[in-house]
Amino acid sequence: MVALDAILHALDLVPTGLDRFCGENVPGEADVVFGGQLLAQSIVAGARRTEGRTVKTIHTVFARSAWPARPVDIVVEPLHAGRTFASGTVTISQDQRVCTRSMLLVDTGDEDLIRHGQGPAHPSRPEDAVAVAGICDDWEVRVVDGVDVADPDAVGPAELDVWTRFVGAPSDPVTSQALLAFATDGFLIGTAMRPHAGVGQAQAHQSLSTGVISHTLTFHEPFEASEWLLLSHRSPYAGRGRTYGTGEVFRGDGQLVASFVQDGMIRPMTARPMGEGRAL
Repeated sequence: MVALDAILHALDLVPTGLDRFCGENVPGEADVVFGGQLLAQSIVAGARRTEGRTVKTIHTVFARSAWPARPVDIVVEPLHAGRTFASGTVTISQDQRVCTRSMLLVDTGDEDLIRHGQGPAHPSRPEDAVAVAGICDDWEVRVVDGVDVADPDAVGPAELDVWTRFVGAPSDPVTSQALLAFATDGFLIGTAMRPHAGVGQAQAHQSLSTGVISHTLTFHEPFEASEWLLLSHRSPYAGRGRTYGTGEVFRGDGQLVASFVQDGMIRPMTARPMGEGRAL
């Protein structure tokens, strides 16, 4: 698990022109850039263009993977800016090849006219969950019931609850949204693998080719990434080489703060030259 400092460094985008930025990559064991990093960088870039508003929804399509050894280029294209809402696209490329394109909707929020929000289906506490081994002290991840999605022989329902927090993270809304986006990208494909014996995340990028195709994240309420947040995952469908999953994010008091949906890919690994971004 990567350190918080490495993630924050990747979010410290360097301006290279009007609505253009350059971003470094979070180091990792895989030979591709983690999709959660690209989601997080897209939120930061979009927020810089629309100061005074926060992201309401981001929808990202992953066209091809990025190579960790080279920085990524980020371009923001505004579509519309009104009194409450603004929208635009954020495109991340590497070596002039598009990796992701995101549509962002940002807003200022309004007073309640109506309000409701569901709580978690299976309430739990972070102190009762099992810490993931080998993670850094400043990004804590604890899995409810100690489920191990990496183990191909650990079979269970297509559900997974994970508590997470980034200890010492900045409290500003943009960074909190970006860090949560980073965290939401990593568990839904593993959730889809759970019912199937002989398939686990330990095989990803080894014998199985897995990747996120699209990811949609909607923010409902303010939160801080340094507080415990419950990511509740469910995968109602997998087939035809694809996975589909949904997730909700809850604060420790049970308040729903975000929701997300993800389409993924899972298929046997095929060889490709090292250093070449994979077109999905």
